[in-house]
Amino acid sequence: MLHPSYADLIKVVNSEVEEGEDPVVSSRYSIVMATSKRARQIIAGDDELVDGKGKKPLSVAVEELSQGKIKILNDETEQNEEPVTEQEPVAAAEAEQ
Repeated sequence: MLHPSYADLIKVVNSEVEEGEDPVVSSRYSIVMATSKRARQIIAGDDELVDGKGKKPLSVAVEELSQGKIKILNDETEQNEEPVTEQEPVAAAEAEQ
């Protein structure tokens, strides 16, 4: 498979943005950073969301992005999301008692 162009990837990523809102991605740099981060996740053992037999992790990440299987979060969204820890259910159980 030939990789999609940067312009195509930017269109896919920004396809869900409402008119008048800031685009999620506006540069090739953002696409490169997002796909490289996803490739590192795949190398670390995360499941591939597309068939990746015989493909390098970066190629898999680009294909996932082009098919809309992954989303790019901006810095504000990442900071506002609180990671779920195993301690939270314990705290909830203690609060019920």
